[in-house]
Formats: sequence, C-alpha cells, structure tokens
Amino acid sequence: MSNSRTAIVTGAGSGIGRAVAHALLDAGYRVALAGRREEPLLATAADRAGALAVVTDVADAESVAALFTTVRDRWGRLDVLFNNAGTFGPAGTIDEVSVEDWRACVEVNLTGSFLCAREAFTLMRHQEPGGGRIINNGSISAHAPRPGSAGYTSTKHAITGLTKTLSLDGRPFDIACGQIDIGNAATEMTAGISQGARQADGSVRPEPTFDVRHVAEAVLFMAGLPLDANVQFLTIAATTMPWLARG
Repeated sequence: MSNSRTAIVTGAGSGIGRAVAHALLDAGYRVALAGRREEPLLATAADRAGALAVVTDVADAESVAALFTTVRDRWGRLDVLFNNAGTFGPAGTIDEVSVEDWRACVEVNLTGSFLCAREAFTLMRHQEPGGGRIINNGSISAHAPRPGSAGYTSTKHAITGLTKTLSLDGRPFDIACGQIDIGNAATEMTAGISQGARQADGSVRPEPTFDVRHVAEAVLFMAGLPLDANVQFLTIAATTMPWLARG
C-alpha cells in the first residue's frame, strides 16, 4: 500500500490502540498516535517510519482540535480515524456510582468519541479528494452489560447510536463509519478477566481471551475497504466467552 494514506488512532499508547497502530504502520499508513501520556506513545512509535506521537486528551475539545490540526498541517488529509480511547469507569451498582465518576466516564468514552468524530468529519468533508472512514471501538458491552457497569455499558450503547448517525450523515460526503465490538482481547486493560471476572449470578470465574492481533487485522480490513463498501458492525470475541448468555 502507498504511504499516502493517513490515520489517527486514539488510545494508541497500549493495548488495542497500540496493536492497531502497528498494523496500520506495517501496511504503509502514516499514523498519528494519540493519547494522554507521551512515553507510551513514543514506545508505540518505536522509531517506526510514518508514526507521529501527539499527546491528546480526548475529553478536551481544544486538545482534540489541536490533534487534527497537526495531522492536517503535517499530511494534508485524513483517511481513517480509529476512535479507540476509553475507560472502564466506575464499578458498582448505580447507587454506588458517584456523579463525578459517571461524568468522567462519559467524558472519555462518549464525549471523547464525539469530539474526535466531529473533527474527523470536518476534515474529511472539506479535504480534496473528500471522504474518509471513521471506525468506532464499541464493545461487547454495546450489546450486553457486565454486572456493575452502568457507566461503561451506557457509553458503549451510545457509541452504537453515534456510529449509525455518522453513517447516515456521512453519505453525501463519502464518509463511511463502522463499529468494531470486541470481547476479551488480551491486553493490559483486560488482564484481570483471565484470572476471574464477576458473572451475572454473582460468582467469579476466569474468562477466555484471544490474541489482540486479530483485532488489529480486523480493523485493518475495515480501514482498507473502498469508500463504496463498509463494514457497519463487526463483532470479534473469544469463542467461548460468556457474553451470549451473560444474563
């Protein structure tokens, strides 16, 4: 692939974001690596050609705008946004969740995705040639909750609504939007799940995980499609994880 294609990956300092960034870079994309901490971003970049680390707080509108301005000024266009940054947020039944923790989870998972999609949409709409692709990281929790996950589950359900709206509103501008829902990819963030996760019946049981590189390969496939084709929703999960029967 020509290195003329450009991408932004949020939450690129670790886990799924790092794996996807590496896959895009290996495929010849120029990739802006966005995240709150510089050191992990630089570790993701690891002297790879085409990687650009940009410290970004996705919950801050000015910080997000600066990220997209940097990409526009450096490369002149944006072809793919992987809207990936997120947090598990507060755990507990809803009466145990503070308003502050709820708002912090919403700010990162939902408002952060909105802010990045808004900037990407603006750039893709007005660049020449126009168009591009936004890929939102949903979750299995966009379909079914874990116990005590009101903040995370609510924001991930909302991401599905954002994905559908972006898909509809992007049609006149050749802007495609799809969503990948991931269940138990093996990353630092999900390390505890393989040791034991609380189930709907109150028990704690280990859950299976799968290699995160398969997520990266799936995102790379979605990103590489021509703009007249779109993977609207893709679910990738550990084969025997208990999400189909969580309740």
